[in-house]
Amino acid sequence: MEKYRVGIIGATGMVGQRFVSLLENHPWFEITVLAASGRSAGKPYREAVEGRWAFSWPVPEKAADMVVMDAADVKAVSEKCDFVFCATAMDKKATRELEESYAKAETPVVSNNSACRLLPDVPMLIPEINAGHAPIIFAQRKRLGTKHGFIAVKPNCSIQSYVPALTPLRDFGLKAVSVCTYQAISGAGKTFERWPEILDNVIPYIGGEEEKSEQEPLKIWGELSADGSAIELAKTPVISAQCLRVPVADGHMAAVSVSFERKPSMEAIFERWKNYHTLAQQLALPSAPTPFIRYMEEPDRPQTRLDRDFERGMGISVGRLREDSIFDYKFVCLSHNTLRGAAGGGVLSAELLCAQGYIQRKE
Repeated sequence: MEKYRVGIIGATGMVGQRFVSLLENHPWFEITVLAASGRSAGKPYREAVEGRWAFSWPVPEKAADMVVMDAADVKAVSEKCDFVFCATAMDKKATRELEESYAKAETPVVSNNSACRLLPDVPMLIPEINAGHAPIIFAQRKRLGTKHGFIAVKPNCSIQSYVPALTPLRDFGLKAVSVCTYQAISGAGKTFERWPEILDNVIPYIGGEEEKSEQEPLKIWGELSADGSAIELAKTPVISAQCLRVPVADGHMAAVSVSFERKPSMEAIFERWKNYHTLAQQLALPSAPTPFIRYMEEPDRPQTRLDRDFERGMGISVGRLREDSIFDYKFVCLSHNTLRGAAGGGVLSAELLCAQGYIQRKE
């Protein structure tokens, strides 16, 4: 098949670098433009990331000699690609303005950023859970005055460990969820070399993370309004979150306690996790994990270092399901934060939007 031409905005940051790596041999997508701030513009990509390449493997050869463009030059970047991934490090106001400028230039945006996540006409996608939110794009295009351009976002990286595990259980009536996440330093764009202060340390605060963890699942579980103009938030469950930064390179773990309106048996929960089949798998999207969720019976699993790469870092590992003395049940979940939670989730969302016809090749 003819590949889609892809641009990466914020290509020099850690998530941008992960996009570059994931797309090196992608069967549907080909990188045709790398863009970043004016500081990096005009430099070969290899030079722009010199001294801050975050991974053990070398810069992919196809990208290494590409000259980085200025992300602010929307027209020039848009002419070179069918759609863009966006992983900037700007403030929310500037990020929203930049993303909307690309959408208005008829270049769809699949964003890793939080600036547009809670806008009612922007789909915030976990393709295995809420692919049905994509039609809100029609309402967003009407607001933006575009024919092809739109913004789709992926949710916060921390919720993608436990929201997938809770989703198959929703028809039992999720009532209350308490979650504590233990989040890797790559979620802050850091490596141990660049953040030695995190060694032998835990930081019990990540700015804005707890609010995102409590609000964003309600949008993921929401429904399209009757007139198709907005995604209406789910009214339940009540979620209480605490988010800690821990000295781990990659992988976000979540300790979850949950109460139900109708308490299921443990056997029923195991059955739901084992048999959770999704549209992403049915469409055979290249980045879709099969299975999406696995339950690990060992009492000391999942472990971050051992299990974060399950299904190429796109699968969710769950373990330690047991009854709780305050809630109904508790369990532990794990996801790879820069794959499932960031760039990989963005790539999977783009695959879904291409398969459904929302992203099309430009003439």
